[in-house]
Amino acid sequence: RAIVREPQAFLMDEPLSNLDAKLRVQMRAEIARIQRDLNVTTIYVTHDQSEAMTLGDRVAVMRKGELQQLDTPQKLYRRPVNLFVAEFIGSPAMNLVEAEIAGGEAVFGDHTLPLDGRTGLGAYEGRKVALGIRPEDLEDAALTEAPAAARLPVTVDLREDMGSEIFLHFSIAAPHVATEDVRDAVEAEEAVAALVTQAERAGTPFVARVGRESAAREGDRIEVAVDTRMLHFFDLESGQAIQG
Repeated sequence: RAIVREPQAFLMDEPLSNLDAKLRVQMRAEIARIQRDLNVTTIYVTHDQSEAMTLGDRVAVMRKGELQQLDTPQKLYRRPVNLFVAEFIGSPAMNLVEAEIAGGEAVFGDHTLPLDGRTGLGAYEGRKVALGIRPEDLEDAALTEAPAAARLPVTVDLREDMGSEIFLHFSIAAPHVATEDVRDAVEAEEAVAALVTQAERAGTPFVARVGRESAAREGDRIEVAVDTRMLHFFDLESGQAIQG
């Protein structure tokens, strides 16, 4: 009924929320086609990041009524302005771990990664930051020719074979980043500290999206190659991205 009235704009408030997964994908494509054919400005409200990223020319990420970032889907994914956007956009979510900046390297647990001339981190020398790595920026080193400095020795905890892609789960012996959502859910600082301590003992869970040729299995000791050009860094106190 709204379409035949030829309005100047559409407002859609979670129109697909009650559909099953298969039908949701089909209807998402249909909405995209209709919007393209009619060329009408459409404001689409959703909690589903997949809908936002596939349907939107520009996406506004909100948190508690405040705008966090307004950008194209690609920039939201590759250049999140803060920890909230970084964790919210992407599935699986961005891997986050505390790291110390020291001598041109990011040090976390027993691991180090070169900073590749990231000048914006100069002011953080000797300080801890949040280091973010997307799952697809990690690869089974057996499938690459990555330099030794960009490899992390890990033990595979779980292999998920999805057919078109493989997810490898492992842990890094370094503190997990306590994001704002965690702190909001656990109000007492003592409880937050207890969660951080527990995470330090268990390690920080990581996920790598690797090539289908990977032969890694549960319990295997392997090396994971990191695309150091794609590292993300955030201020631990403000949660804001560190640029440069």
